[in-house]
Amino acid sequence: MSPTVDPLLPLSLLEAVRTVDLPDGELETEFVEELRTKRFGLSDTVHAQIRRYHDAVKRGQRPSAEEAAAIARLIGRRPDAEAVFREGGRSLARRTYDRVSGPLRRLLHILPSLFARPLALGQIRRIGARYLGGQVRRVGASIHLEVRGSVTLDAAPRQGGCTFYESALRELMQQLVDGVGSVEHVRCASRGEGSCEWRAQWRAVR
Repeated sequence: MSPTVDPLLPLSLLEAVRTVDLPDGELETEFVEELRTKRFGLSDTVHAQIRRYHDAVKRGQRPSAEEAAAIARLIGRRPDAEAVFREGGRSLARRTYDRVSGPLRRLLHILPSLFARPLALGQIRRIGARYLGGQVRRVGASIHLEVRGSVTLDAAPRQGGCTFYESALRELMQQLVDGVGSVEHVRCASRGEGSCEWRAQWRAVR
């Protein structure tokens, strides 16, 4: 069976394209229509695909990993690809954080770090496995996310696609524990290292 991904992943990528391509401020209707023909993120094609993935989320339908990778490769052709991947990672992290129960989110932000971090780690592991297709583990004072089937691998020059996962991990930890230190891309499959891996440092905030 071909590998699949959660529909939130390609949805986050496409919504990032739309977000980056949205014009700033209020514009005249005629100019907006002109932008729609020039900016891919505002096109009817992207709008239709976003709607399709929204439906897939509601129905629990998992698209193929290759389908998500094709979207990533399309993004990778853009001169602002890295910015789009970063926005996509942030978007996915925020969406998955919103799916954590309200009472647990409140506990994570009022409990001392000694108690909050084990709860947060459990959520990072769950989200990493389901939505990022990765494995999360704690090593000392850092959190490691390993992804063996990255859909953004080699999608953009200079490992630009890998910023999607880096951004998702950074934003997720920021949301869950109110702080994260440095996030480093310590291994990359494109360098022949078998898998991609990111290391994030806990940052003490309370």
